[in-house]
Amino acid sequence: MRLGINLGYWGAGMDADNLAVAQEADRLGYDVCWAAEAYGSDAPTVLTWVAAQTESIDVGSAIMQIPARQPAMTAMTAATLDSLSGGRFRLGLGVSGPQVSEGWYGVTFDKPLARTREYVDIVRKAMARERLTYEGQHWTLPLPGGPGKPIKLTVHPQREHIPLYIAAIGPKNLEQTGEIADGALLIFPSAEHLEETALRHLRAGREKAGLPLEGFDVCPTVPLAVGDDVNGLADMFRPYTALYVGGMGSRKQNFYNQLARRMGYEKEAAEIQDKYLAGDKNGAAAAVPHRLIDQTTLLGPVDRIADGMRAYAEAGVTTLTLAPAGFTLEERITALRAGTEALERSGAAE
Repeated sequence: MRLGINLGYWGAGMDADNLAVAQEADRLGYDVCWAAEAYGSDAPTVLTWVAAQTESIDVGSAIMQIPARQPAMTAMTAATLDSLSGGRFRLGLGVSGPQVSEGWYGVTFDKPLARTREYVDIVRKAMARERLTYEGQHWTLPLPGGPGKPIKLTVHPQREHIPLYIAAIGPKNLEQTGEIADGALLIFPSAEHLEETALRHLRAGREKAGLPLEGFDVCPTVPLAVGDDVNGLADMFRPYTALYVGGMGSRKQNFYNQLARRMGYEKEAAEIQDKYLAGDKNGAAAAVPHRLIDQTTLLGPVDRIADGMRAYAEAGVTTLTLAPAGFTLEERITALRAGTEALERSGAAE
């Protein structure tokens, strides 16, 4: 198992610290540094900034949002970033959610699986520098009846194959991800439930494509906090868990709430959502079970974190992406270093 780091969103007041964290992860030998986007900072700009000031760590988008860009533009960005970084770019894609897709980008959130499949098809063709033609339900290239002609990418990526990941939560999306991607970006992963909530679906998709699960990058993001007070550390993540399980989406369409239910927290997930959507964010955070937080984070002393890493590796994780918690740069750097020490103690390092 390899280690990655997730910087989250830029512009939250810790930008200088984020760069220092990325540079320390690079020095420590972390495999990849991911950056996210929603409706604030964009991922490619952040990753360009990080890549320019690091040496060997890969940079990856977790995620670049599909409704934000035409697929050919995404291919252009991926090829440019791969070239500028010396072959260190990983392309992570996702459909985002209905609120952002429709409210921010003005793109109808319909048929996300079909849209993702077509998008990936076009991105792969463009990155392979084929003359771009495509006939699908969502995209037709060139547009019929007009002056457009099939053209190909002029930029040469550093590598012939840029790794492509998809952020997936639901069973159908996970199966399609196994079929069409090189890796899956997961959130709220529980080692105990990983087989039933993710791996069996990814494996089914790989089988559809005639491929084994071996070689496919299972890449969950896991918050990390180091210290002796496990309960106190868990409480740090109550607002974060409540936001996703309770408020990230509508009552009918919240992928994270549905995931918590599949993990056995049906009653608790309903209570968290009821309170969050009613405006009681503190009550929603208080309703988050300690066990749910503990199952989906790495908390405690280094030896306890090592046990958690070993469990993730044994469950099938190949790249464990850490989101080191801390109120200061020193605390986040300490967490990063503890991550590398814990991986060594776990015996799970690749």
